[in-house]
Amino acid sequence: MPPSQETTSPSFDRTRVSDRRHPEYDFERKTRLLLGRQRERLVLDRLLDDVRAGASAVLVVRGEAGVGKTALLDYLVATSVNCEVVRTAGIQSEMELASAALHQVCAPMLEQLGRLPVPQQEALRTAFGISAGTRPDRFIVGLGVLGLLAETTRQRPLICLIDDAQWLDRASAQVLAFVARRLQAESVAMIFAVRESSAPGNPDVPELAGLCELLVDGLPEDDARTLFRSVYHGPIDPSVLDRVLLEADGNPLALQELPRGFTMAELAGGFGSGAGTRPPGRIEESFRRQAAPLPADAQQLLLIAAAEPVGDLALTLRAADELGVAVQAAVERAEASGLVEFGARIRFRHPLVRSAIYRAATREKQRAVHYALAQVTDPNLDPDRRAWHRAQAAGAPDEDVAAELERSADRAQARGGLAAAAAFLERSTELTPDAARRGQRALAAAHAKLDAGEPDASSRMLAAARASPLDGLERAEADLLGVQIAFMMNRGSEAPLPLREVAAQLEEHDIRRARDTYLEALLAAWFAAHLATGGGLQEVADAARHAPVPQGPTTDTDVLIDALALRFTDGYQSAVVGFRRTLRNFRDRARAGQEGPSLLWHVYLNLAVDLWDDDAFDDLSGRFLLLAREAGALSVLPFALTVRIAYYVMAGDIAEAEALLAEQQTVGEVTGMPVATYGPLLAAAWRGTGEAFDVIAAVRAENAQRGEGAGVVTAGWSQALLCNSLGRYDEALAAAQEVSYPIVEIGIATRSSLIELVTAAVGAHRPDLAKDAFDRLTALTQASGTDWALGLEARCRALLLDGDAAEHCHREAIERLARTRIRSDLARAILQYGEWLRRQKRRIDAREQLRAAHEMFTTMGAHAFTARAARELAATGEVVRRRTVDAVGELTAQEAQIARLVREGLPNAEVAARLFISPRTVEWHLSRVFAKLHITSRRQLQRDATQGFGTVKTVNGHEKPNYSKKTSA
Repeated sequence: MPPSQETTSPSFDRTRVSDRRHPEYDFERKTRLLLGRQRERLVLDRLLDDVRAGASAVLVVRGEAGVGKTALLDYLVATSVNCEVVRTAGIQSEMELASAALHQVCAPMLEQLGRLPVPQQEALRTAFGISAGTRPDRFIVGLGVLGLLAETTRQRPLICLIDDAQWLDRASAQVLAFVARRLQAESVAMIFAVRESSAPGNPDVPELAGLCELLVDGLPEDDARTLFRSVYHGPIDPSVLDRVLLEADGNPLALQELPRGFTMAELAGGFGSGAGTRPPGRIEESFRRQAAPLPADAQQLLLIAAAEPVGDLALTLRAADELGVAVQAAVERAEASGLVEFGARIRFRHPLVRSAIYRAATREKQRAVHYALAQVTDPNLDPDRRAWHRAQAAGAPDEDVAAELERSADRAQARGGLAAAAAFLERSTELTPDAARRGQRALAAAHAKLDAGEPDASSRMLAAARASPLDGLERAEADLLGVQIAFMMNRGSEAPLPLREVAAQLEEHDIRRARDTYLEALLAAWFAAHLATGGGLQEVADAARHAPVPQGPTTDTDVLIDALALRFTDGYQSAVVGFRRTLRNFRDRARAGQEGPSLLWHVYLNLAVDLWDDDAFDDLSGRFLLLAREAGALSVLPFALTVRIAYYVMAGDIAEAEALLAEQQTVGEVTGMPVATYGPLLAAAWRGTGEAFDVIAAVRAENAQRGEGAGVVTAGWSQALLCNSLGRYDEALAAAQEVSYPIVEIGIATRSSLIELVTAAVGAHRPDLAKDAFDRLTALTQASGTDWALGLEARCRALLLDGDAAEHCHREAIERLARTRIRSDLARAILQYGEWLRRQKRRIDAREQLRAAHEMFTTMGAHAFTARAARELAATGEVVRRRTVDAVGELTAQEAQIARLVREGLPNAEVAARLFISPRTVEWHLSRVFAKLHITSRRQLQRDATQGFGTVKTVNGHEKPNYSKKTSA
């Protein structure tokens, strides 16, 4: 938990530096010991130059303890003339307190909070405990922090220093790393100092992986010798000095601190063994030896200060008094040792002093100190830190302490501190005396660990829960969690069977929970499709169909589950009525704002496409994306983008689909979640360029390895579509056959494969295969009965007929598809009719259709179909003129994204939130866009720069809702 707003957290160094002669920084003293650091200083000097010039910079300064990372940060502070400096450091004992370090970074900037968008303001207030609220998404918190940094630089550049980053709490590390990756043009420098991951006992910081690094090594021998002699002036034998230098290995802190722990005689006669120990261990030993001669009260005071993580002087002294320490004398003797300073805050000479003193104490002494700190910590102002001290003081299971930790976990979860909540629950489990209650808390901890993105730790806590006497419902919940962990770690073909088995277990205890689990199993089986192991869609559907029904009125979820079960046991036709009813009710609730952003939308969007209901597909995919964006629900935003991309491709707006693909890629980069492959597949297939085959092959292999059968089928459909667009019918036939015959029908991917199979079989002169595929397709289109479905049926039937009957079907297909939003299918129907007319030697009629198809495909950017239409037109004797290239092509991908969003009317703050960058970066990119397009205002961009950005205003007379722009209810 962050420190309360009434007190400052004194162990964090937050300084605002505008002049080299700032009283806290003696420039000459800080720089004279940076011997042999010319390379490092040059890197830091260049970094400062870039930041002062308006750019942003991120650097991870990595090295072993004591190698000089903090000294380099001191140098940076001393040279940051006319810059704002914010400095903090990770504290090892605060690693389980959510957002503690982040609060220290942001505290000096909170005066800028009111300038941020309201969702970001609310997220930060909740995360920092300033106000109560629902648990904020950590990425919205990250955007808020990014905005604070950018607003702070309105006056002068900002230097943000984070020392001992290996001890950052998880929530702070995630947000700060997120911000670091999004900095571009804000005049902000973020520098993290972190110990090498190989240092014993120190955790790595995976969040910082991939950022620019500066590796700091030990000093060369000559500089090391000079440094040692500058801090030790007594007599020393040359051979002993050589060994000191050898064992210190150029580590500056070792060179300065090691002599303090030895007598003159020891230095003159021999340095001591130290064999096989790296400098940090020897440095800690040196600090322990320096503290050893102190009186007992002074040692006790040092131990209290080491156990109290925020350097609160008043709290430390109250705890000392609680333990009967003679405070005044203890303070004087401790300060005289040079290990610690007692001022407005308590400051150790080095973080290793803190850890050396704490580790040297016995467990009994540590517990006594934590008990005293718990006694003097205000339970109202800082209940979570008090609970943590009580937990550290407990030497045996204690239900009172365990319950207090459980309450702290609830508060941490409310603030979005999932890692902290998991840590509280884990310790609560350890301190629970009752075995049954211990199992319940272990199960809660396992859930929290999974929510925090720690599946391995979740598995460990789940094992602890299963070792306890769980009741039947709890054991079923444990089994369900086990499947969910496995699905997170290796999403694919193995989940449906265990989910079905868990659902059957839950039937005995909670019928509603059982049915929800059957729904999960159906979704998992749908994803796995033909690759499911141990039973697929039909087996799961059969189990769901025969599951008990909850008492009370039938809900839409009940209708949905029953219809899905029927869909895969009795066939598509039997489920259509139920699908339409539940889809209609869901749309009504969505329009009324009664459905939050959840994966339940996944089911209903699949229903819309399953019913060939283009109106519902457009409406729901647009609403889902808008809702996910406004709520900052990044757990579902990737899927919302995927379905909207699919809609845009089918609607013939590939440019808009590709803009969303770029956004989807950005979301994947900042969240670490894998990017769905369906959007890139469809866009590549419809673009019809040479690299499309490589994209499809890679996606097919990835999905096959993961066991996601739906992805394999979609890849096969995309391959068949691409080959048909190129006129390579034999290849299209093979691709479509592979994914349509041996596979259970799973919706749009299988049906589209049937359509491509009909087209390819006719082109390859295999009417038998075309007729069989058409019969299978017709059973589905007739049950749907929409213009989209019947238009596709007519388009395929036209390929199988001759004469007037064929022409009638061609015209019917165009008429029906023109009433839909699906311009891609309409364009293909027009092209197909034009090709038929040309073969009938009706050149004038053919040209009219082929011109329309060519124009539509050109506007879409469907290159292979455009070329095919051009060839057909040339065969009629018409010359096809190519369009000129628009100046928009000069823009970079990110500039084009920003220009498109600004053209839609979004202000800079919303563009920044959409693209996970700061408003300052948006301003910078816009200035470049204006220069490249030779315009001077946003209004000109909206009026003139329309080609290549985007969206079609209307689709066949239907006005398209603009879901990209935030609108009032």
